[in-house]
Amino acid sequence: MLIPNSPPTVVLLDDDAALRTALSFTLELDGFTVEPFASGEALLASPMPSAPACLVLDQNLSGMSGLDTLISLRSKGVGMPAILITSHPAAKVRATAAAHGVVIVEKPLLSDALKIAIEAALTQSSATGPS
Repeated sequence: MLIPNSPPTVVLLDDDAALRTALSFTLELDGFTVEPFASGEALLASPMPSAPACLVLDQNLSGMSGLDTLISLRSKGVGMPAILITSHPAAKVRATAAAHGVVIVEKPLLSDALKIAIEAALTQSSATGPS
């Protein structure tokens, strides 16, 4: 059930505790509710938030990668927009991300690029309706 005027949720997946904490803090200051996860496995075992929500997935994790986690979520019918954060993505990562409609925001995250990408993904998702 959606709460009227509730802030959008960012489901954040990053195994770096310091970065996860810093991103959570920054995104909360930007007006988002953040649900942080340290592993793809933990994310897959958790219920997904109600819309509006956006996935922000680190690609390089100690367990399953961000894209592998996303593919598993998609196979479970989770259609919320997703953003991949990574440094120097290889051509194969770019191609797989593009095939799944995932925007890549490259690290280091020094500008508002992630916030802008999240807002764009949420806007596009709400315009097209739930998938």
